[in-house]
Amino acid sequence: MPASQPRSRARDRNNVLNRAEFLSLNQPMKGNQEGRSCGRKQSGQAGAAGAQNTNPKERRQSQQLPEEDCMQLNPSFKGIAFNSLLAIDICMSKRLGVCANRASSWGGARSMINLLGITGHGIPWIAGTLICLVKSSTLAGQEVLMNLLLALLLDIMIVAGLQKLAKRKGPYDINPGLLDYLTMDTYAFPAGHASRVAMLSKFFLNHLVLAIPLRILLVLWALCVGFSRVMIGRHHITDVLSGFVFGYLQFRLVELIWMSSNTCQMLISIW
Repeated sequence: MPASQPRSRARDRNNVLNRAEFLSLNQPMKGNQEGRSCGRKQSGQAGAAGAQNTNPKERRQSQQLPEEDCMQLNPSFKGIAFNSLLAIDICMSKRLGVCANRASSWGGARSMINLLGITGHGIPWIAGTLICLVKSSTLAGQEVLMNLLLALLLDIMIVAGLQKLAKRKGPYDINPGLLDYLTMDTYAFPAGHASRVAMLSKFFLNHLVLAIPLRILLVLWALCVGFSRVMIGRHHITDVLSGFVFGYLQFRLVELIWMSSNTCQMLISIW
């Protein structure tokens, strides 16, 4: 045993880690430990004081954040269904946009489809109604034409207001034409051409005596004009369908506020 003690002492002396400059690696200084413990206590006290000083509303909001995150990560069934239908609508509208540009599969028929769309534009219909109103000499004809003019003006104002509220873009990045800017038909939802042709076809079917082939052609014309807007990439399918619905509602509104013959004569005399 006495011989082993000098050997262990010699090992301790020869160990580099036992030198003064390496003592902090083996055994931390008491001052550092006390400083760290004091720093932890102070930070803990500051955190407790900050938690006490925080506003109850902020604490409530911080407690609600995880729940909000969970709601975003786990949307409701209605949200999933709506997003799925929206994705299907966009995908189908892009596939049906066969005349969206010259490079499309039906790019050569784009001019003809645009011409079909012009037949449902508001400016030609308003101009034609005014010309017929000037040339009309019967009271019944003037009454129908004045109410038709009212319906066309209401259609432009209602569709323009709804489009400004929705501000939905079309499936393709296509700039509106000059006639579209004149009627404020610059957004996609609802489709102004679809609402107009639906209102006009219903108006003519109710107030004009037409043969059955003409009535069928009138309905087919409205459908072709509406879906031609999908083919050139200006509107989605839901934009056109909603345009048909709004056009029918506009017709019902005009029927409710129908101007009598005396009212029409008074307006014509003022004009």
